[in-house]
Amino acid sequence: MIGTIAAVLGIFVGLQWYIGWNGSVFLSALTDSYSGALYWTCFWIIALSYIISRLLERVIPGPLPRGLKWIGSYWFAVFEYSVILLPLADLAVWAQRSASVSRDTAVLSAGAVYFVILIAILARGSWNAWNPVVRQYSVVVNKQAGDLKQLRIAAASDLHLGTIVGTRYLKVLVERINQLKPDIVLLPGDVIDDDVEPFRRLDLGSVMKGFKSCYGTYAVLGNHEYIGGKKEEFIALMDKAGIPVLTDQTLKIADSFYLVGRKDKAAQSVRTGRSGRLPIKELIAELDHSLPLILLDHQPSSIGEAADSGIDVSLHGHTHRGQMAPNHLLTRRIFELDWGYLHKGRLHAIVSSGYGTWGPPIRIGSRSEILDITISFEPLA
Repeated sequence: MIGTIAAVLGIFVGLQWYIGWNGSVFLSALTDSYSGALYWTCFWIIALSYIISRLLERVIPGPLPRGLKWIGSYWFAVFEYSVILLPLADLAVWAQRSASVSRDTAVLSAGAVYFVILIAILARGSWNAWNPVVRQYSVVVNKQAGDLKQLRIAAASDLHLGTIVGTRYLKVLVERINQLKPDIVLLPGDVIDDDVEPFRRLDLGSVMKGFKSCYGTYAVLGNHEYIGGKKEEFIALMDKAGIPVLTDQTLKIADSFYLVGRKDKAAQSVRTGRSGRLPIKELIAELDHSLPLILLDHQPSSIGEAADSGIDVSLHGHTHRGQMAPNHLLTRRIFELDWGYLHKGRLHAIVSSGYGTWGPPIRIGSRSEILDITISFEPLA
C-alpha cells in the first residue's frame, strides 16, 4: 500500500515538474529577464495550491485558503490538458528543430499554439459548467399509483455547494426547477463539496427553501458528505431547510408511491469502521410492492441489485460523466451506466452528469444538467 501511494505521488510530482519545465523553457525563450528561482517558487505554489488550501482552511479559514482553492481547482484542468497537449507541443518543437528552425522560434510557436488550445478548452469548459441544460426523460411504470396518472420529478445531483459553487448558481437551480413546476424535487447526493462550513456560512439552506413542488424536496447523502466528516451537521441543516435527507429510509408519498433513500456506498467502508448500508431488498421488504418504488442512490454501482429487488425507477449521480473528457472513457468502464438512461427488467435507471462540478468549474464532453422526468403510471390489464 505504501509503495503504491509512493509510486502515485512520484508520478504526480513528476508530471507537475514536466509541466513546469515546459513553462520555464517557454519563458526563457520569450524573455531575457527570466528568473528561474522566482518562476519555480510561483509554479509550485500554484501547482500545490489545492493541497495547501485544504491544510490552511483547518488552521486559518478565510479568504486566503478560499482563494488558493479557486486557483488549485482550475489547476486540475490545466494539469490534465497540459499532460495531453505538451507532449504534442514537444514533438512539434522537435520537428521544427529537425527542419533547421531556431530553438527559440520553435519553442515560441509551439507554446503559442498550446496556450491558444488550452485557453479555448478552459473557456468552452467553463461555459458548459455554468450554463446548465434540462434533460427530459419520460418513462412508463406498469403500476397503479393511487389517484396519480403521472408524476413529474425535477432532480439535480452533485451540486457540490461550497467554495466554487455558491449562492448565485444555487439560485439559478432553484429558479430553473421552479419553472418546471414539478410534483416533487429530488437531490441524489453530493449536495455539498466535502466541507459543510460554506453551506452553513452562506446559509445556503435558506436558498434551498425556495424549491416549490406539490410533495416537497428530498435528498440522500453522496460520498462527499461522508468525505467531509460532518454529515450529521449537514443533515440537521437540511432538515432546518425543510428537506429530509433519507439515510436507508423509505417514505410513502400521497398514498401513491414510495420514495426509497439509500445511504451512499461510502458507508460500506470497512477501513473507516462505518456501519454500512442496508441491501435494497431488506430496505423495501415491508413496503407494498404493488405501488411504484422510486429509489435515490447516489452512486450507480447497484443498478443490477435495484432491478433484481423490484425497484421501478432509480436516480443516480456521482460520475459527472467524467466531467472533463477523456475521463468519460474511465467512468464508462467502471459503471454499467455512467450517464443517461437504462431499461433493465422493469427498472428505469437514470444517471445524471450533475449540476455542479468537483475541482475546476470546467466541463468538456459533459454538461451541467437538471433532470425533468415524467413518470406515467399505466397498470397492465
